[in-house]
Amino acid sequence: MSEHAEGSEAGVRRPPGPLLLGVRHHGPGSARAVRAALDAANPRVVLIEGPPEADALIALAAEEDMRPPVALLAHVVDEPGRSAFWPLAEFSPEWVAIRWALEHEVPARFIDLPAAHTLARDEKEEAEKEEGEEGEGEPDGALSEPARAVRIDPLAVLAETAGYDDPERWWEDVIEHRGTRGIEHRGARGEDAFAPFDVLGEAMEALREVYGTGGNDRDLVREAYMRLQVRAAQREFADDVAVVCGAWHVPALRQRTTVAADRTLLKGLPKVKADMTWVPWTHRRLSRRSGYGAGIDSPGWYGHLFAAADRPIERWMTKVARLLRDEDRPVSSAHVIEAVRLADTLAAMRGRPLPGLTETTDAVRAVMCEGSDVPLSLVHDRLVVGDVLGEVPEAAPAVPLQRDLARLQRRLRLKPEAQERELELDLRKETDGGRSRLLHRLRLLGVGWGEPVASRGSTGTFRETWRLHWEPELAVRVAEAGVWGTTVIAAATAKAEADAIGARSLADVTGLAERCLLAELPDALPVVMRVLADRAALDADVGHLAQALPALVRSLRYGDVRGTGTQALAEVAAGLAERVFVGLPPACAALDAEAAEEMRGHVDAVHGAVGLLAEGVEGAKESEGGAGDSRVGIRSRWHAVLGTLSGRDTVPGVVRGRAVRLLLDDGELGQQEAARLMGLVLSPGTAPGDAAAWIEGFVGGGSGGGMLLVHDERLLGLVDSWLTGVPRDAFTDVLPLLRRTFSEYEPGVRRTLGELVRRGPGPRGSVADTVSGTPGFGPDLDEDRAGAVLPVLRMLLGLDEADDADADVGVGDLGDRTGPGDNDLVGAGR
Repeated sequence: MSEHAEGSEAGVRRPPGPLLLGVRHHGPGSARAVRAALDAANPRVVLIEGPPEADALIALAAEEDMRPPVALLAHVVDEPGRSAFWPLAEFSPEWVAIRWALEHEVPARFIDLPAAHTLARDEKEEAEKEEGEEGEGEPDGALSEPARAVRIDPLAVLAETAGYDDPERWWEDVIEHRGTRGIEHRGARGEDAFAPFDVLGEAMEALREVYGTGGNDRDLVREAYMRLQVRAAQREFADDVAVVCGAWHVPALRQRTTVAADRTLLKGLPKVKADMTWVPWTHRRLSRRSGYGAGIDSPGWYGHLFAAADRPIERWMTKVARLLRDEDRPVSSAHVIEAVRLADTLAAMRGRPLPGLTETTDAVRAVMCEGSDVPLSLVHDRLVVGDVLGEVPEAAPAVPLQRDLARLQRRLRLKPEAQERELELDLRKETDGGRSRLLHRLRLLGVGWGEPVASRGSTGTFRETWRLHWEPELAVRVAEAGVWGTTVIAAATAKAEADAIGARSLADVTGLAERCLLAELPDALPVVMRVLADRAALDADVGHLAQALPALVRSLRYGDVRGTGTQALAEVAAGLAERVFVGLPPACAALDAEAAEEMRGHVDAVHGAVGLLAEGVEGAKESEGGAGDSRVGIRSRWHAVLGTLSGRDTVPGVVRGRAVRLLLDDGELGQQEAARLMGLVLSPGTAPGDAAAWIEGFVGGGSGGGMLLVHDERLLGLVDSWLTGVPRDAFTDVLPLLRRTFSEYEPGVRRTLGELVRRGPGPRGSVADTVSGTPGFGPDLDEDRAGAVLPVLRMLLGLDEADDADADVGVGDLGDRTGPGDNDLVGAGR
């Protein structure tokens, strides 16, 4: 025994040979026991299960801005998507061993199979699996099904042997609760700090005698490499060597084998060039089975057990109470006291040494949550699991793109967070505009840090809402994107150009043009526009053109807000719209039901795009001195196309009905004419199926047709009369169409329609009953009820500041001020 070992605490039994500390990855009890054993043994070197390429990164663990959970990330240099993680939490035994070595200025080394072999072997096994699936037999070297079946969970076997049906509960009782009662102070009290490892090692040795490798033959290779590294350390430091590894490997490391035999197992292993760095990790991701991912379900709870110096249950209940109070739940100190008492009582009744997560959860549910699982789910999400996101120092190795991203995140004050949150951006502000550009560029690169969502407030183009959620795997996506450039803007530009050239459809190119405008990639836009013009000139499919137009027209709006020139885009959009106008009528002829429904969607999309195009493209021409009626020109041409569609018998009913409805909404068709056209379609000479399809196009598809029928009872009367006259044998054919149409209405609209139809026809040809109808409905405007909403309408319309002479505005006068269409708000008071 060396002098270094003799300096260990007196009275502590040091086992002969290298000190093998078998642990459970991410086990706080194991972590405390490792710290106590290292304090007692005081070794000259610490060997840790992990990829040896990370040895150069160990020193970074001493940096102040290194905060676990973190992970070692290894990836293939030429293919960053092939990667593996080795996560480490504050309560991971491996992390505790690293920190102990750094604090005591003792060398620390990783001794597992190098990542260069691990990543290469993963690729080889995936290729063999694919070959096996394609062929008739199983590839050479693959595990047979019986071998796969014997894979075991060592903890589950030990728990079952001890009479437990839950491995987690067994581990808590045997390891975690022992640590909570002072295992970290065993050395200080003169107790044997190595006893827990001796017992666990003997248990694993018994398991391996029965189960061998447990169905994982790769362990034989890994353990051979570990034995070689332990021998090399012994040659340098004698027996003053401590090894921290998974308990499953301890029997193999004790095994007496020859160096030649171990080297034979390692001979001929495939190898790739791999890079390694530290990346932030999260508690939520500790359940992943990668590297050290042991699949724990309660990392927040384990972190609390490790950090709590004493009274862990009392401290836990205090955390729960603070969380619930922050969520406006009435929780007092009396609740905390009672919950602790109940948890202790449950543990005693169940024969457990201390309350575990099960007992504390039951106590919280009963005392603080009043038996409800709704607030309990919040406790589980925020505390039991947790959203802790680690940090790594800037000195950690990173690809240039990662460094540029970190610089932009600091400049824009956009810090990655594990907890999902929404971010409102006002694009008129410089910082918010920069944030928007960064998030859009990352989406182009496949780094899904943010997802655009609908804004709760204004729907203007100057406002954006993002849902942000940083996942550790995004570090791999950033590394993969590094092949496109060294900065975010350069990489996004190169990726956009490549995507444009490789796009399969015209709609893909127009969508890409929209994303380039959102991301403000002026260097990529010319390439995208050239590809777009070429594809649009060659594509004669009206459906493809109609799909491409909306995204193209939407892009015109972003130029105004973001200061991006869109003249070339406007010219392509106008040309595309003209080709749609010409090709749409013949494309709508002789379609089956499925194709007709798809075409209705195209008509809706084009209609919305024409409105934006008229306001954007030709509005810009007007400002440049163009013809004053150019905006009317594109609208009128589209209205002419809709008129053609509405009058052709060869066009499916669902398309004809939608064309009539769009003309009615735009004021190009009067209600009398719309009622006449509906009457013709619903006449006895029209097939019931075609009539039902026309109705679906006119009042279905989420177009607000239900309210149209409520307020225009002539149209409702026509539908009612037609429906009652459908022959019995044809009714079952039209029922699915009608059910689909009316099921889209809101419950209140369906209820109102039902009331109107139930009362039957009344004066003026309506279905409203003027005498005995349900209160609230009538043939005329109820001015008293309508007047009740006037204060709110004045506020919304900005009439609160009107002169006193205008303050006494009547319902009729308000209709004059609100303009056409807005008076329907007052009519809704019927």
